[in-house]
Amino acid sequence: MNLRHLSFRLLQVYIQVVRSGSMSQAARVLHLTQPTVSLQIKKLTDTVGEPLLENREGQWLMTAVGEEFYRAACDVIGRFEDFNQTLSEARRGQWGHISLGVVTTAKYVIPRILGGFYRHSPKVEVTLNIGNRSHILERFASQADDLYLFSHPPSGQHVRATPIIRNPLQLIAPNDHWASKLASLDFQQLTDERFLMREPGSATRMAFETWLSAHGHRLQQTLQMESNEVIRLSVASGLGLAVLSAHTLQEGREQLTELPVQGFPLESKWYLVSRRNRRLSQASRGLVSFMAERLAECIEPEWVVAKPQELALFSK
Repeated sequence: MNLRHLSFRLLQVYIQVVRSGSMSQAARVLHLTQPTVSLQIKKLTDTVGEPLLENREGQWLMTAVGEEFYRAACDVIGRFEDFNQTLSEARRGQWGHISLGVVTTAKYVIPRILGGFYRHSPKVEVTLNIGNRSHILERFASQADDLYLFSHPPSGQHVRATPIIRNPLQLIAPNDHWASKLASLDFQQLTDERFLMREPGSATRMAFETWLSAHGHRLQQTLQMESNEVIRLSVASGLGLAVLSAHTLQEGREQLTELPVQGFPLESKWYLVSRRNRRLSQASRGLVSFMAERLAECIEPEWVVAKPQELALFSK
């Protein structure tokens, strides 16, 4: 058999004749004339080199070779029907793969977004890469991911960024700290306290240090720690004060007090980021569209600052 002479149309005609048992009925279903169907079956028989059908009392039935060919034809057509469905889902952003680069503090909210997205598009696979800002910046520079979540996005002509979620930074102390008993505080009253800080380059640290510089404050004691969880536990243990994301604090069970310091919480946001010089995949566009339409279903509405029209432009 010369496979080059086969076509999808020949396979479709053969399958329909077998299923209906009649060339005239197959012609009606396929919107062809009966002579055309007969000609197609003859062409297919000549290509295979063996009879595929035989007429018994006015009904076309398969020969032994015809049964094997029918199974093969159904496999081929079925596979491509599956592929067509997959292609349709991919074009709607409901199939494929997304790689996300996410800064450490955003790990508390991104699972809630992805959980909602998975229920909407269960066939999309997501790889989540979590690290400190320096690590995610490296991934951005090397174009390792499709989308990124930063609280302090990179700059440059290749950066596309839009704010999606509020990320207020709160100044916290242990419940038994002397400042926790006051109704109002000026930050100058705290400058002699030890502050627990993330590593240089951390977006939270950058925002805090920018605020300190703008207000002319200088800390006397700092202690660097690599993890928000460790900072949170250390504050609860009385090791010092800290500025942390409100979302980070929500996840903890430690007994902490948000100090009523003038100018706090510091306003910060998480930004959805991509590269302008890299085309987003359909699956990535599907995630962006999902956030434009349903982000407030995944995150408390008061946290959401995403504008649907900006996210719509984001994915173009």
